[in-house]
Amino acid sequence: MIRKLLIVAHGQPSDPLPAAAELRGLAARIAGHLPGWQVHSATLAEADALERFAAQEAAAGQTEDPGLVFPVFMARGWFTQVALPGRLARAGVTGWQMMEPMGVMPALQALAVTLARESGADEVLLAAHGSGRSDAPAQVAREVVALIAAGTKARRVEAAFIEEPPLLSAVQGWGPKAICLPFFAMSGGHVVSDLPEALATAGFLGTILPPLGLDPRIPALIAAAALQAAADA
Repeated sequence: MIRKLLIVAHGQPSDPLPAAAELRGLAARIAGHLPGWQVHSATLAEADALERFAAQEAAAGQTEDPGLVFPVFMARGWFTQVALPGRLARAGVTGWQMMEPMGVMPALQALAVTLARESGADEVLLAAHGSGRSDAPAQVAREVVALIAAGTKARRVEAAFIEEPPLLSAVQGWGPKAICLPFFAMSGGHVVSDLPEALATAGFLGTILPPLGLDPRIPALIAAAALQAAADA
């Protein structure tokens, strides 16, 4: 019976420790919703984080007791489909079941609609990372935009990106009552610096909400997804 969960995020390669600490905090909050489970965390930016985890499993004699891996990423793509499985295999973390990434969870996307509705804003700008190499990150953001448009009374709902057009730095015509909902899993350089700087360049007059992944309801949503995945397995 599955009773272990490993959450993995990209992290911040230039300064990995703060992101690793943030992820440990998320793991602890998820564990509060999963009594009897072991909940661990690691970032790809930490060179040996997964290896340390594998060594701990081996020392505890638990290498034959695999669990679930939850990617703290906002889209399916190269990191979740190639980089993360490869790193897990090289670290010796084998047999663990990969869950869907955070950003494609229906409950997470429904939460984005809830936040937009709770804000009462007439204009909603979804700020996402985007990619110059894959359409997958932008596609997820566009799907969430469609859900927000259908689930709220906002007259204007659009997505803009840091790394692909339409760029956040070029958005126009957003009034002071607009909100920007960052479609990001964690805080970090993009959220703390790149996003507000881009919006300042564009002259965005609205309010920037905290990143979607930092909402206090997130740990319970991840725990529920883990319980469902364990039941399905």
